Amino acid sequence: MLDNSAGDVASDQYHKYKEDVKLMVDTGLDSYRFSISWSRLLPNGRGAINPKGLAYYNNLIDELLRYGITPHVTIYHYDLPQVLEDEYEGWLSHKIVEDFTAFANVCIREFGDRVSRRTTIVEPNVLAIGSFDDAIFHPFGLFNCTVGDSTTEPYIAAHNFLLAHASVVSLYRTKYQAKQNGRIGLNVYSM
Repeated sequence: MLDNSAGDVASDQYHKYKEDVKLMVDTGLDSYRFSISWSRLLPNGRGAINPKGLAYYNNLIDELLRYGITPHVTIYHYDLPQVLEDEYEGWLSHKIVEDFTAFANVCIREFGDRVSRRTTIVEPNVLAIGSFDDAIFHPFGLFNCTVGDSTTEPYIAAHNFLLAHASVVSLYRTKYQAKQNGRIGLNVYSM
């Protein structure tokens, strides 16, 4: 942030999800889209699942369903684990496809029995331009772009977004689709 503030707590849905779901019920919502924080679920970008993160998302999903609210999960919404950015430049490397697919696999495996609506990557076009051309999103941040090549990097990242999405669709079709009554339920973006 320009003023060095942080959103460390913000609205604190992590601790207040029951209150938030009650507000959704009172508002008359029948669906709720939220994102799974890659860093919260897999703190190292891959490997061991954080049990507290897993419990949080299970509790949120169960609470939504308890009140008849359909959960719509966004698997990636501008939340790349810093460790992957540091290791291989995140979305600028083809290595991201394997790590993203593994993360999506965790999400589908752990929540797919209750979540039929998923978006793999939210607004990949905005993310590619905002991160690697205009430099207003991670990894560079607002007005902090002193590295990179905005003539090629947005296209490299967009290419890797599409490859990652395709990999997740393939994973879903081969491993989960039959178990979930043939529903694809995967979108590359949301509007």
